[in-house]
Formats: sequence, structure tokens, C-alpha cells
Amino acid sequence: MRSTCLMLAAVGAVLADGAAHAQTYDPNYPVCMQIYGPVGYLDCRYGTLDQCKFLAVGRSASCVVNPYFAHKKPVAPRETRRR
Repeated sequence: MRSTCLMLAAVGAVLADGAAHAQTYDPNYPVCMQIYGPVGYLDCRYGTLDQCKFLAVGRSASCVVNPYFAHKKPVAPRETRRR
């Protein structure tokens, strides 16, 4: 009985923890600004590190390369078949 109560308490604690957070990196942009403070967050909407660094001046923030950036691969031209 006691082990059942402990198991239910453990399951309840896990469920009460809340939903898991989704990926915070936006895969559409190559650079993210990591903002520090009481409510820290990632802002992934920068095209270059220079752009991010310019906007981070005076803030408690740093710029990082987005590890989840979806690199667009060039499409190879189709070969045409000669008959």
C-alpha cells in the first residue's frame, strides 16, 4: 500500500510539473540573441551576427549562431535526357 502511494505521488509530481517547453530556436534564422535577466529568453530573428551585435549594444545579451538553422541547400539542375 505504501509503495503504491509513493508511486502515485511520484507520477502526480511529474504530471504537475507542466508541459515541456518547445524548441526555443527558430530554424528560419541563422543567428539568435540570448537575453539575460530575471526572464531570459532567445530571440531568433537575425540574419547576421553583425546585425544581432548591433542591436545587442547596451543590453544584457549575447549573440549566438543558431544550431537549428535550416540551411537551404541549392537545388541541382535537372538533367535533360536526349533521345
